[in-house]
Amino acid sequence: MSTSSGTGSANHRNGTHRSSLRAQSSASTSAPAHKPSLKSKTVLRKSSPAALGSAPSASKSGNGGDSGVPGRVRVAVRLRPRNGEEMIADADFADCVELQPEVKRLKLRKNNWDTDTFEFDEVLTEYASQKRVYEVVAKPVVEGVLDGYNGTIMAYGQTGTGKTYTLGQLGEEDVADRGIMVRAMEDILAQVSLETDSISVSYLQLYMETVQDLLDPANDNIAIVEDPKSGDVSLPGATLVEIRDQHSFLELLQLGEAHRFAANTKLNTESSRSHAILMVHVRRSLKTESNGNSHMTKSLKPPLVRKGKLVVVDLAGSERISKSGSEGHTLEEAKSINLSLSALGKCINALAENSSHVPFRDSKLTRLLRDSFGGTARTSLVITIGPSPRHRGETTSTIMFGQRAMKVENMVKLKEEFDYKSLSKRLEVQLDSLIEENERQQKAFVDEIERITVEAHNQISEAEKRYANALEEEKQRYQNDYVESIKKLEENWSKNQKKLAAERLALGEKSGLDITSNGNRSIAPALEEVSELKRMVQKEAQLKMAAEEEVNRLKLQLTESKRVEVSGNSEIMRLHKMLETETQQKEKLEEEIATLHTQLLQLSLTADETRQNLERHGSQKTSGGALDSFMSQLKLPQLQDPGNAEKPPVAKLFEQVGLQKILSLLEADDADVRIHAVKVVANLAAEEANQQQIVEAGGLTSLLMLLRNTEDETIHRVAAGAIANLAMNETNQELIMDQGGIDLLSSTAANAQDPQTLRMVAGAIANLCGNDKLQTKLRSEGGIAALLGMVRCGHPDVLAQVARGIANFAKCESRASTQGTKRGKSLLIEDGALSWIVQNAKTETTAIKRHIELALCHLAQHEGNAKEMVKEGAIWELVRISRECSREDIRSLAHRTLTSSPTFLTELRRLRVDIR
Repeated sequence: MSTSSGTGSANHRNGTHRSSLRAQSSASTSAPAHKPSLKSKTVLRKSSPAALGSAPSASKSGNGGDSGVPGRVRVAVRLRPRNGEEMIADADFADCVELQPEVKRLKLRKNNWDTDTFEFDEVLTEYASQKRVYEVVAKPVVEGVLDGYNGTIMAYGQTGTGKTYTLGQLGEEDVADRGIMVRAMEDILAQVSLETDSISVSYLQLYMETVQDLLDPANDNIAIVEDPKSGDVSLPGATLVEIRDQHSFLELLQLGEAHRFAANTKLNTESSRSHAILMVHVRRSLKTESNGNSHMTKSLKPPLVRKGKLVVVDLAGSERISKSGSEGHTLEEAKSINLSLSALGKCINALAENSSHVPFRDSKLTRLLRDSFGGTARTSLVITIGPSPRHRGETTSTIMFGQRAMKVENMVKLKEEFDYKSLSKRLEVQLDSLIEENERQQKAFVDEIERITVEAHNQISEAEKRYANALEEEKQRYQNDYVESIKKLEENWSKNQKKLAAERLALGEKSGLDITSNGNRSIAPALEEVSELKRMVQKEAQLKMAAEEEVNRLKLQLTESKRVEVSGNSEIMRLHKMLETETQQKEKLEEEIATLHTQLLQLSLTADETRQNLERHGSQKTSGGALDSFMSQLKLPQLQDPGNAEKPPVAKLFEQVGLQKILSLLEADDADVRIHAVKVVANLAAEEANQQQIVEAGGLTSLLMLLRNTEDETIHRVAAGAIANLAMNETNQELIMDQGGIDLLSSTAANAQDPQTLRMVAGAIANLCGNDKLQTKLRSEGGIAALLGMVRCGHPDVLAQVARGIANFAKCESRASTQGTKRGKSLLIEDGALSWIVQNAKTETTAIKRHIELALCHLAQHEGNAKEMVKEGAIWELVRISRECSREDIRSLAHRTLTSSPTFLTELRRLRVDIR
């Protein structure tokens, strides 16, 4: 039956995955593990607030509450049905356990008349459906993750009891068989909004004490990073995939399942050989309630986000070698699994007994589960057992593990914080929008002012022109009428004068009588004409007055036009004043924008300080002062007199500033700051107690980056010295090689001129030469060639480190030869190191001489090197060492080597040299 978590390493390395193992197990008569033979028709009991995994809600403070809420680890036990093999082998025997689910008890039969009774939070029979298991074991934890808490769901039990079926079953053939992983993601996707929330997943396996990425098989050695302040564990190197729908999640599970290690054992045809860990990160945004504040206050209030992490752990099954039949590499896998499970059991025991020391660091499994047991997560454990009396011992061990786990108390904390990044982005968008809107309004206002000004000028010009033309036309018309009237009057008057003169002349020729009698008749028409002329003159005077009145009226209109023009000019002046006012408002708005930028910067600083305070559990100290103090302490020794001041202790700087801030200064723009920072890291690396913290915090990677990206030889020298200190640890040596460290050290050695820089680089490579596992890789990447290339310097300190590295390498080869590893000629001899060893064997420098003598002795212990050593004359140096060396142990080693080698004995007899 397909139950246990994992896949076997041996099969995986030979190209056999789960698909082939399933094909192999298809002929087995065993039935599916947890698929009940009879459908249960009872109504499933819903989980109540006191059900499995529930805990009180925590305070909704900005950081999720520094004070947690107690929550005990909840444990459920699940019994799988008998498989085909057990139905035959155990047909005459009763099950070793008896379940009482209604009272949540389990009875373990010690023999036919004696039983032990145990109580659990939930007891699940072999007929319990996958849905019921999910609802009572996992659903409360999943709901807590959606509310912003960390949660852990873990399966523990003997191999073949149904852990993988309970957690990781995909339900491809029957949807009712879906396991906890699939159902949990269904609930999470149903509750979140993908527009504002996010879900990301990592899928890992812990195999032979190495953390490997199931979504990226090439990433097979992920480092575990622990925060030195909060103790939180993270895996920054793991692949993190964002989930948008259930289909993509199922594809990821299938991909990860294909990369897990499994093997075929007597207890399980598809036995997991690794612990599988699924991490689901849920980030949810909360809507903040409006309290009637101003728009500015609302815009400056950061949104709240809740970050919950769900960890589903499918542990590999514990097994007894005598029962599983493991051998070869499968046996080594079983030992690693049992060691990690034993370390987990020790931690559970220590937590259950409230011990002052909990050995979390004994295994990578316990380091990864540090938050799940005794931490801040809400944890639910399901232990799986089988009914067979043949495995009563394993079943008892599993039950006792669950009983001890029930005594572990966690402090559940809400993971809630302010989303300052989102606020910063929103404020930047608002600022850009305000600036654009202000520019648009200002442009529209200026255009409107220009339009009104042009229109007013056009109207005034048109009115002036129209009034001037009308006035000129009216004046010309009246002048023409006046001239014509004067001409008519002059013509009439001239005619009347001529007529009057003619009449007077005619009257002079007549008699006086006629004149007297007719005088009245001749004067009367003249008087009438005079009266007519007077009337005409009066009429002309009236016309002249009317013309003058029209002229006055036109003058009044012209005055009104000028007044309108003045009014238009005043309007223009008013518009100019409005433009100035708008300009002032623009300047004021720009000042407000600058103020908003300042507030944005202050918010960013406040966010950093708040985050740091949250990490320090409410500490009131800030890092700014410590950082300034650190920089002043770094640079102070250069400014003070060495005779009057002492350098600040590196340990004190480490405590005051913190390792992360020191490492961050390695990337500073100021070269002096980088130099001082790398010197501090080198001093810290000299103490073994600090080395692991430096590596886990990324210090080794930063030092290698300095070798790659900088050309300053001082930085190269100090960084190489720090790497040399770190390379004294075997684990660090493998990390240095994996990150291309030997290439960087070789390149630094090729370009360096300073003997001290070469000494540091040679020391680092020499430390790497002492690792048996890295021999071939070190040589293939040019490590030996780099060592031999540094002899060009000729400085005794450099030559001493080169000789030490060659001696370490030769010692590892000698040890491998002694252990029976078959290999040909030494890699050192193939790279031409023997000639240099022989040439420098008689040097007067003690350190160089001692390492060269050791190298010759170790090379001579392998018979495959004897002919080359005879050819190069090394046999004479061995004879000299056996006689003259000041150290008795080296002298004895040389003598023993010469007398035990047939090739050397033959050559000595030919040369007639007596070494007795």
